[in-house]
Amino acid sequence: MNRQWQAMAGKIGATALCLILLWTPPIMAEVCVMDARGQQLCLDQPATRIAALSPGATELVWAAGAGEQVVAVVDYSDYPPAAKAVPKVGSHTRLDMERLLQLQPDLVIAWVTGNPAEQVQMLKDLGLPVFSIEPRSFEAVSDTIERLATLAGTETDGFVEADRFRRGIAELREQYASAEPVPVFYQVWDEPLMTVNNEHLIGEMIQLCGGDN
Repeated sequence: MNRQWQAMAGKIGATALCLILLWTPPIMAEVCVMDARGQQLCLDQPATRIAALSPGATELVWAAGAGEQVVAVVDYSDYPPAAKAVPKVGSHTRLDMERLLQLQPDLVIAWVTGNPAEQVQMLKDLGLPVFSIEPRSFEAVSDTIERLATLAGTETDGFVEADRFRRGIAELREQYASAEPVPVFYQVWDEPLMTVNNEHLIGEMIQLCGGDN
């Protein structure tokens, strides 16, 4: 009889242990990433509610594989097409702070030179995690995709996309390496007339494709 009770107790103990393991949430490792301002951002767990405060940030978050986690974008965030259905929180130059806070993001992607500094600082003061981006080169674009994927927990998709982007740039560079340069003027605005120099990402794109900016 004692042996039967011991065997039964062992089975009950094993079952209880399995139930504990099944119902115990996994321990999430902290993720830390450096942003474009040189500031380290650490999250206790991957972000699930992302606010992208520029059209470019929206595209990069989608490229990182985290499009389904985006809960807020700004005006003119129309690519990819799925971004059009995401709630708007004003423009990149004037954020609707009340609307943004209502959406309860757990990660805000800010544009260093595009978003109002005082509004971005207000978000930080309110305790929202803010990751600033400012990709000024092709490699910076790939790197930003990888960092966003790390913050969103979508490394599998994001790192693949970043690598695909790098390969595409390398192929274009090889394709136009010996081409005769074509004079190019890229107009950004008409009044006043504005263009960009080769320190801008647009200038690098023109050069990559055989243009002389």
